[in-house]
Amino acid sequence: MLRLFGRRTPRTSEALEKTRRAWFSRIGGLFQRGLDESVWEELEELLLAADVGAATTALVLDRLKARSRSISGPDEALSALKDELVAVLEVDGRRGQLWGSEGPWPKPAVVLVVGVNGTGKTTTIGKLAHAFRSQGMKVVMGAADTFRAAAIDQLRQWGERIGAEVVAHQQGADPGAVAYDALAAAESRGADVVIIDTAGRLHTKTNLMEELRKVYRVIQRRIPSAPHEVLLVLDATTGQNALQQARYFNEAVGVTGVVLAKLDGSAKGGVVFAVCHELGLPVLFVGTGEGPDDLAPFDPQEFVEALLAT
Repeated sequence: MLRLFGRRTPRTSEALEKTRRAWFSRIGGLFQRGLDESVWEELEELLLAADVGAATTALVLDRLKARSRSISGPDEALSALKDELVAVLEVDGRRGQLWGSEGPWPKPAVVLVVGVNGTGKTTTIGKLAHAFRSQGMKVVMGAADTFRAAAIDQLRQWGERIGAEVVAHQQGADPGAVAYDALAAAESRGADVVIIDTAGRLHTKTNLMEELRKVYRVIQRRIPSAPHEVLLVLDATTGQNALQQARYFNEAVGVTGVVLAKLDGSAKGGVVFAVCHELGLPVLFVGTGEGPDDLAPFDPQEFVEALLAT
């Protein structure tokens, strides 16, 4: 799926440990009892408790029940459940112009990163930039989160750490101007990728969402085909709240992919199923820790296998 990462990481399985232990580890035992009504009810309760969501849980159960007559034994039941969960996650990832697309990337490739306060946007940007740098790409990061001085400082620290240029203005500056200057710098320096940070904002704040739309328009004025990807960073620990956030950001700026951050700190990792099913948004990456390498490409089969590991 991605040319960005040349290897798989075991950290996805480790990051899902809380969710698996809390909810999914119980499922194998359920199927030992057969597939009667009490089993369906308990399976529904477990999926809902893991924040898979009501609509997605109903879909999975309906599909599983439709297959139940041909299922023989608990192993087949578990395998069928895995199949249905993977099917929910296999969303077409070709919404943007980078990941999942054919042919060469545009230069510079422009990635706009959005999300609410505290999701880990800036850290995710640092990890993403590090992954690009590891592939020998020249990266420019735009510190368009001008609301927090700490965000600008944090991005600068990442830049120094991984060898990427950071374009920043002073706190309180126009975010659109920062984005414009970052693109101009990238073009003049022959950068391969521009990653633009934005201020965390509550999805319900109309004025702040309009400011985000303005940043998007500024990017398009400078490079009409950009942004080539709009990544929404969701905090896995927020559960179903993440679904509502995704709806608003998708309406505002056309999200092309999701990064599920803080997966290692959550027992509610099931929300990824709801995001994929209800919004049709592909999950592209998962955050598996705090280090520069703790960003893994999302693989539906690997994700489900880790959740239902015995």
